[in-house]
Amino acid sequence: MEETEKITDELQEEVKEEKTCKKDKKCNKEIEKLQEEKNVLNDKLLRVSAEMQNMKRRYEEEISKIYRYEGESFIKKTLGVLDNFERAINMDNDNPEDEVSKFLSGFKLIYNELKNNLESVGVEEIKCLDEPFNPETMEAVMTESVEGKESGIVTCVMLKGYKYNDKVIRPAMVKVNE
Repeated sequence: MEETEKITDELQEEVKEEKTCKKDKKCNKEIEKLQEEKNVLNDKLLRVSAEMQNMKRRYEEEISKIYRYEGESFIKKTLGVLDNFERAINMDNDNPEDEVSKFLSGFKLIYNELKNNLESVGVEEIKCLDEPFNPETMEAVMTESVEGKESGIVTCVMLKGYKYNDKVIRPAMVKVNE
């Protein structure tokens, strides 16, 4: 009898082991499935995090650009006024009459103040005369042949160009030597 009990106990143990094995296999499959889901979710999390960082960087760059060039449209409009003042001041050289000179000296004061104000916010004139032609900052509207000057050198500035910070807001219109 004792032997049968032993065999029965052994059989019960084997059955328990088989059940445990089956459970372990099921558990292992479930663990693998959960690991895969975890990996997929981690990957999604990393991608979303990277996208958020990129969006934040683009947003900050855009805001920086907006602040950097916020007065550009006003400056473009003001440059026409500056040009007209220069034309009026240049008339002083043509008419040396005393009364006209006094009148134009007032224009010179206004012109200088306007020019200084624009320079104080980052507007600067593009230097062109006797410089090599640069298509990024200049527009060649005419060409001419001048003896003694190299080809591609600016001989005359017809309309001044200006930069606002580091951006060209109006290219210079120039005559270039052939």
